[in-house]
Amino acid sequence: MSTYQRSIGRDAAIALADTNWWVGKDAKYIAKIGMFTTELCLPFDVLHKAVEEAVGRPVFTHEFGLNFDGICQEILGERAAPTLEEIIGLIPEEKLIVLAARSQAGGTSK
Repeated sequence: MSTYQRSIGRDAAIALADTNWWVGKDAKYIAKIGMFTTELCLPFDVLHKAVEEAVGRPVFTHEFGLNFDGICQEILGERAAPTLEEIIGLIPEEKLIVLAARSQAGGTSK
């Protein structure tokens, strides 16, 4: 658990999610409640979209697991957005797959 998070318990999170509390709320509010509550209390796709809007950049799914505190700091304005190189650098080396396209005569890629 992150130092930014507080637990409300599984049953409370389910009950909260059942209320659709996020409907009509602004992205930063949704992002704070969603990220700072240990249990997921809203659909992940709603949280993901709210976080992206709150920090003003695309947030890759792996960042939620590998840079959770960094995203929280961005939401609070305590940290600047990471570079793409830093985001890719979060991925363990054994999990990286590098794709390369070669240009062929005629301009097509393979």
